[in-house]
Amino acid sequence: MMRRMFILVAVLCAATIAWAAAVWPRAGFIPARSPQAWAATPANIARGAYLARAGDCIGCHTARGGAVYAGGRAIDTPFGRLVGPNLTPDTATGLGAWSADDFWNALHNGIGRDGRLLYPAFPYTHYTKVTREDADALFAWLRSLAPVRQPNRPHALRFPYNSQAALAVWRLLYFRPGVQVADTARPLDWQRGAYLVEGLGHCSACHSTRNLLGGSRPGLAGGLIPVSGWYAPPLGAGAAADRSKVEHLQQLLGSGIAPQGAVFGPMAEVVSRSLQHLSAQDLRAMTVYLQSLPADADPPRPAPPPGDTVMQLGGRLYEQHCADCHGADGRGAGDGQRPAYPPLAGNRTLTMPEPVNAIRIVLNGGFPPATAGNPRPYGMPPFSPVLSDAEAASVVSYVRASWGNAATEVTAAEVNRHRAVPLD
Repeated sequence: MMRRMFILVAVLCAATIAWAAAVWPRAGFIPARSPQAWAATPANIARGAYLARAGDCIGCHTARGGAVYAGGRAIDTPFGRLVGPNLTPDTATGLGAWSADDFWNALHNGIGRDGRLLYPAFPYTHYTKVTREDADALFAWLRSLAPVRQPNRPHALRFPYNSQAALAVWRLLYFRPGVQVADTARPLDWQRGAYLVEGLGHCSACHSTRNLLGGSRPGLAGGLIPVSGWYAPPLGAGAAADRSKVEHLQQLLGSGIAPQGAVFGPMAEVVSRSLQHLSAQDLRAMTVYLQSLPADADPPRPAPPPGDTVMQLGGRLYEQHCADCHGADGRGAGDGQRPAYPPLAGNRTLTMPEPVNAIRIVLNGGFPPATAGNPRPYGMPPFSPVLSDAEAASVVSYVRASWGNAATEVTAAEVNRHRAVPLD
C-alpha cells in the first residue's frame, strides 16, 4: 500500500511540475506595443489575410460545406478526434471576447484564453516563432471577419490524452516557446524562407517523423502523416536537387505542377489553399531555404529489381492503362504550355522508400490543385475498381523500377492495406 501511495504521490508531483512548466511562459509575456498594432486598419487587415493564407489556417478551421473559419472540421489522430474551433469574432462561440494578448499567448505559448493548455494539433510548436507584429496583424484580420455563431464541438480523445496533466507532460518533453532567430550570415531571402517554412508554414508538422507520443524529430526528414495516411517526403537539399532548378521547385510550390511532377493528396490542398496565394518573392525565399538544408543522412540503398514475372505483368498493365498519358518511355506529356501528365521517369514520388503515395494515386486517382498557374489540371482516373491488389502492386512495382528508377518491389499486401484507408 505504501509503495502504491509513493508512486501516486510521485506521479502527482511530476504532473504538477509539468503543469507549472507548461504555464510558466505566461511570465515572459510580450504585450502589444499599442492598440494600433491590431487595429482594424486596411494595412493590418491586408497583412493579416496574407499571413492567414501563409499559415493555411482555413485548412483546420473550416468544415467542408461550413462557414469559413467557423471551425467544425474534425481531424482523426492516433490519439482520438480533434475538432478545429471557431475563429470568427462571435462573442459567445468564437474569438469575440479575446484580446490581442490572448491571441498571441495561444500562438506563442499554446495557452487558451481560459488558461487551458492547447493540443499541438494546433501547431503552436511552430507558431511560437511568429513575431508579435504578425500575430497582431492576424488578430486584426480575424476580428474583421463576419461573426458566425457556431458552438465549438468537443474533442474526443482517449485517456490519458484527454487530460491536461498528460498534455503538460507532453509539452515538457517536446515544446519550448521561442522566436525565429535571425542568421545574419545568411541573405535576407534565406531568413525570410526560414521564417515561413519553420514558423507560419509549419512544414515539419507533416514532413518529419513522429514518435508514439506524437513528438516530431527536428528537421524536415520526411515521415508518414498519421492523420491522412500519405507520406510527406524529405525536404533536404537532396530532395530539392531532384527538381533540378530553383525555378522548378518554386513553380511546384506555387502552381502544383513542374516539369518533374505534380502534387497530389494533402500537398495539393496546401498548394490550393495556401502556397499559390503567396508572392513570388516569398515562394522563392522558401525555395532558397529548402535548397540550403542538408540531404538525408542515410540515403536509401539501391533496391533489387522486382522479379521477371512482376515486371512482365506490370509492363502489360502499364501499356494498357498508363502509356497513353505518361508515354511508353515514362516521360509524360504536355499540352504545349505546361506539363499535362507528369513524367514517371525520375519522378521522386515513385522512388521513395515508402510507396504509399504511388499506391494511393493508382488506386484512387485524383487531380493536382486548380491554381492560377494551372487552372485546368489534368486528372488521374482511379484504378481501384479495375485492378486487383496483385495487379496494382505489379504496375506500381514496374514504374518504380523502369526508365532509371530503382525502388523496392510493392506487394499485394501493401496495396490491400492502403486500399482500405479512407481518403480523408
